[in-house]
Amino acid sequence: MSWIVLVVSGMFEAVWATALGKSEGFTKLWPSIIFVTGLGLSMFGLGWAMREIPTPTAYAVWVGIGASLTVIWAMITGDSEVSWLRILLILGLVGCIVGLKLIDTGHS
Repeated sequence: MSWIVLVVSGMFEAVWATALGKSEGFTKLWPSIIFVTGLGLSMFGLGWAMREIPTPTAYAVWVGIGASLTVIWAMITGDSEVSWLRILLILGLVGCIVGLKLIDTGHS
């Protein structure tokens, strides 16, 4: 269950990161509200998952998911250029995230 919560928390990281950029320095109401909500849910889930997943693994997976999805969303919406190199690098990051999950042995 901790891994599911961690993955969802990583998704919320992408939500708050994207909303932060759209809030224009917290001058736009709805992106600012989405940022605060996404940040709270993301941090709560990360903290909850870290009860069973070691901190270095949990944090790396959380950041990796958030970063990957933020870049993917930016490419889908046209805020970032789509390129084969960018896609290859995201796939590498996802591969590293999966690798961290595979070698995780839990808390020592």
